[in-house]
Amino acid sequence: MPQNLKMSGADWGLLAALSLLWGGSFFFVQLAVGHLPAFTIVFLRVSLAALALGLVLMLRGIGLPKGWLVWRALLVMGLLNNALPFSFFVLAQGEIGSALAAILNATTPLFTLLVAHIATTDERLNGAKLLGLTLGFGGVVVMMGGAALLGGSATVLAQAACLGAAVCYAFASVWGRRFKAMGVAPLATAFGMLASSSVIMLPLVLAIDRPWQLVLPGTVPMAAILGLALLSTALAYLLYFRLLASAGAVNLALVTFLIPVSAITLAVLVLGETLALRHLVGMALIACGLAVIDGRWAQRFRP
Repeated sequence: MPQNLKMSGADWGLLAALSLLWGGSFFFVQLAVGHLPAFTIVFLRVSLAALALGLVLMLRGIGLPKGWLVWRALLVMGLLNNALPFSFFVLAQGEIGSALAAILNATTPLFTLLVAHIATTDERLNGAKLLGLTLGFGGVVVMMGGAALLGGSATVLAQAACLGAAVCYAFASVWGRRFKAMGVAPLATAFGMLASSSVIMLPLVLAIDRPWQLVLPGTVPMAAILGLALLSTALAYLLYFRLLASAGAVNLALVTFLIPVSAITLAVLVLGETLALRHLVGMALIACGLAVIDGRWAQRFRP
């Protein structure tokens, strides 16, 4: 069982900051969408973040990943955890708002449970997890069923793309287990993953987006790209591994509940987005499902 370490006030502050950084990624993408092509946005995000983390590794004296087997695994990790999901979200946010995208991103732990149940032997489903999955996917049905179809096929496809991104994250979480056994430092893993995803995205950018034909975007989109790469990616990884060491994986999972809150707050207050009633009901069901899976809330009421 993972150790549930007690969180200090500093840990809670870092957790809130991490949720703001990751929730802010949807906000930054929304500012950049329409000004730059999707694959270019993703490439700039991962390549600039890789450069930033590479500098951090150099300053801390942490060695780069070594060996073909390690880099092959990092290439798969970059595809599953960065290239595919980032592209799905950017493409989706051309049709739907950042708030709805963030809510659908919150289904990642639900898909992770399913993938872990199939692909591992130590994380099997039990009654509580099945109940949580039922509630969570019920929330997805509420958001995407019936009334959602009235939004048009583009909207439905965009929501499906967000769910596809969540599935990619689920597979990445299982795949990422191997790097500890390989002896790769966590920050070196993050750097290698981002560098690998940069290599994956570059041919797509050159073949499809043709950056030499693009008009230079304005200040706001470029600032959004910098925020997306340096704040919501590079700095977020630094905070993530700091919290993982001080608070443990169980407490760190609480960020799943906070990311939609941060994203929705930014979307409503800054971007002027609104959510339909079905989105709020769906979000509530997903949150209830995650709470049941998390288990700590139920433990407080046990005698």
